[in-house]
Amino acid sequence: MRLNHFRKPPPAKPSGRADDRRRVPSAWAAAPLTRLAQAVCLALFLALFFHVLRPDDSPQVAPVRQDRRLIGIDVALRLDPLVGIAASLASRTATSALVVAGCVLLAGVAVPRLFCGYVCPLGTIVDLWDWAVARRLRRFHLHRRGPWVHLRYGLLAAVLAAAAGGAMVAGYVSPIPLLTRGLLVTLAPLQIGLLRHWGAVPPMQWEHFLAAIPLAGVMALSLLGPRFWCRCVCPAGALFSLAARLRVTERKVAPACVRCGRCRVVCSMDAVADDFTTRDADCTFCQVCGGVCPVGAIQFTPRWDRSTEWLHGDATVPATVGLSRRALLTGAVGGIAGVLLTRYIGPADRAGEGWMPVRPPGSVPEEQFLRQCVRCGECMKACPSQCLQPLGLQTGLAGLWTPHVVADWAGCHENCSNCGQVCPTGAIRPLDLEEKRAVRIGLAVVNEAACLSHSGREPCRLCYLQCRAAGHDAIEFIRLHVQLDEDGMPDDQTGIDAPVVVADRCVGCGQCQARCHAVNVVARGALAKAAIVTRAGQGRDDRLPSGSYLELREAERRRRRQKRSQGSPVRDDYLPDFLE
Repeated sequence: MRLNHFRKPPPAKPSGRADDRRRVPSAWAAAPLTRLAQAVCLALFLALFFHVLRPDDSPQVAPVRQDRRLIGIDVALRLDPLVGIAASLASRTATSALVVAGCVLLAGVAVPRLFCGYVCPLGTIVDLWDWAVARRLRRFHLHRRGPWVHLRYGLLAAVLAAAAGGAMVAGYVSPIPLLTRGLLVTLAPLQIGLLRHWGAVPPMQWEHFLAAIPLAGVMALSLLGPRFWCRCVCPAGALFSLAARLRVTERKVAPACVRCGRCRVVCSMDAVADDFTTRDADCTFCQVCGGVCPVGAIQFTPRWDRSTEWLHGDATVPATVGLSRRALLTGAVGGIAGVLLTRYIGPADRAGEGWMPVRPPGSVPEEQFLRQCVRCGECMKACPSQCLQPLGLQTGLAGLWTPHVVADWAGCHENCSNCGQVCPTGAIRPLDLEEKRAVRIGLAVVNEAACLSHSGREPCRLCYLQCRAAGHDAIEFIRLHVQLDEDGMPDDQTGIDAPVVVADRCVGCGQCQARCHAVNVVARGALAKAAIVTRAGQGRDDRLPSGSYLELREAERRRRRQKRSQGSPVRDDYLPDFLE
């Protein structure tokens, strides 16, 4: 069985002349089905990407459309085997991502580097960039077979070593998270502004621009040669190259080869050796070389095919991967350095300082969350209110680009559980709406010095009204600073009405903070910052690795009822002291 799908070239007279290289047809003409497959996969990826960002009719009132959880919007991310393997290593758990990774690698055994040559949207974008821009620029004359060809293997070793040490760095360099994150901070704001309104676009912070740098770097690498990222840097490509050692099909060259050099000219992966045989670790089975061969000497056949005597015999077409001990050692050292950097550079835990990021509802405990999150941005693009934004260096390198709730911009909507539905690694657990509404992601805290009501400047009930509208009823107004008359009775003419947070009802959604910031800070300029803010950390949020949040809330209520029935004072860490 032959796997060739390129157009059969017209008969040509063998020449071997150098000027034959100038008459090389385009890749579309040489292998149209390959380019068509790439175009379809890229179109599907972009369609799913923009579908998630499609605004709801009324995102603050109507329930979020549930069709988004049914169509596998993170399918491309789940097909990246490096993500699944690294997440399982870092979290020390065998997840379903391992099964998907195994299936993808097995498909790469049947058709070597199938993902790289046909499916990967980043590879297709790099091809388009090379064709449209990079080839028209002055490239650096970098030899194709320098020591940099081993970089991908060193980077793969670094990623796996870091994952084994508990540091998730795969999301920084793996192709699908890198692409998703880059598009999230470049194209997503444009779509939101055009389809909804420009006021719905969250303000860009420095971490947004930082997230776009890796994607820009991938494009810039094209100045060093066609598909330089895919050939020399991509660690997922290195994983597929290793799987190619077990290939069942391969590119073979018949003795009829006239050595015209066309195959070497069109091969962007540098998979054609100097003697026109195949570097199997680099070949993506795009079959463009077969489409430009003037004599049809290039065939893609089963490995055991001996129907003809191939050029130099099978023994001269080794499945070399170009591994070197230096590259692997450097990668392992880099992985250890990645563990040290993420754990010890910068504040890894600032709970003692009273600040921790407010994570999406359903997030597992923080240490486990940092090991499983691949910084792909899927949860951020699935959030209809755009309250999830990438974290900067507030918690050190370990938290870079992880999602957190920016309540100054928007709060977490009670009718949405999209973030958990699209997380590919289980860092955010998938919850139904009933479970999601029982999750505490933080605790609202009133800054009495800044609050308009507490300070007596003017009456303000924004947070109270917003909390009631969200259905939580976690903010109540009470009379404070009441003076006593001569008889020791409260004087109704004194005191102020001020909001207090009933903490056992508060889920930390941040809608109160968003309302206060939008009106009192942005619209009126009455405050420098919101007077009520959402805080997370020990004693303020619930982060279960498994189990039910509804059962947790019910267990809390049972304990309180039991203490009251026994006449014991009820101590609830969520309640303010003066309300206990």
